[in-house]
Amino acid sequence: MAFSSGSGKGPMADINVTPLVDVMLVLLIIFMITAPIMTHKIKIDLPQPNPNVIPPSNPPEPVHLKIDQSGAFYWNDTPVDEAQLKTQIAVIATKSEADQPEVQIDAADQVPYQVVARVLADAKSYGLNKIGFTDSNGQ
Repeated sequence: MAFSSGSGKGPMADINVTPLVDVMLVLLIIFMITAPIMTHKIKIDLPQPNPNVIPPSNPPEPVHLKIDQSGAFYWNDTPVDEAQLKTQIAVIATKSEADQPEVQIDAADQVPYQVVARVLADAKSYGLNKIGFTDSNGQ
């Protein structure tokens, strides 16, 4: 027994490696069991490229929609209200998918989620397909 061996002259200087060996053996058994499981193949149905679709040579400029802290909308730095925003989204949605500009939404950190969700729901209801998110730095 480790505590009774010795004459009480101070702490024991030997390292007890038994817990280390126990942990290593448990890890070895876990890895031996899980390694064959990780080699199973998973079938994924990836979209295939369509060779008939030709990407546009001059993609349209993206539209920047900024939502500030108070919930006000700015369409390409022009203030708009919610009705005008819906009109702008409807105009863009009428274009063909190749000619549709991407709407890049830049919402301030303090904007309630409901405001952004309402904009996304409006865009979806009009059939807008290209929506992105940016931050104040344009990333």
